[in-house]
Amino acid sequence: MNISVDLQNEDNKVIGFIEGEIDAFTAPMLREKLAEITLEDSKEIVLDLSEVSYMDSTGLGVFVGFFKTVKSENAKLKLTGLSSRLKRLFDITGLGEIMDIESSTGEVK
Repeated sequence: MNISVDLQNEDNKVIGFIEGEIDAFTAPMLREKLAEITLEDSKEIVLDLSEVSYMDSTGLGVFVGFFKTVKSENAKLKLTGLSSRLKRLFDITGLGEIMDIESSTGEVK
């Protein structure tokens, strides 16, 4: 199981491309990479999850923690490219209602 996280800075925006599986083994690596993002007011973070093939509750926990950190710094987080399976995972936990999520079909919240 592996994960790849590529973060690119563009002006006041960070675009992240995440690829692989997010589970108990890889979640700490993802958490560390997300912690490297410098947050400031009005900064926008867009994380593309279109190449994530699997995610468990540990992965959800990483995104919840990061979402809270982003909100506390008055920045914005958007998750894009979620497969129907990942989108459903966020929806059944209620996170789909509070987070800005766009599925791979273009559906928003």
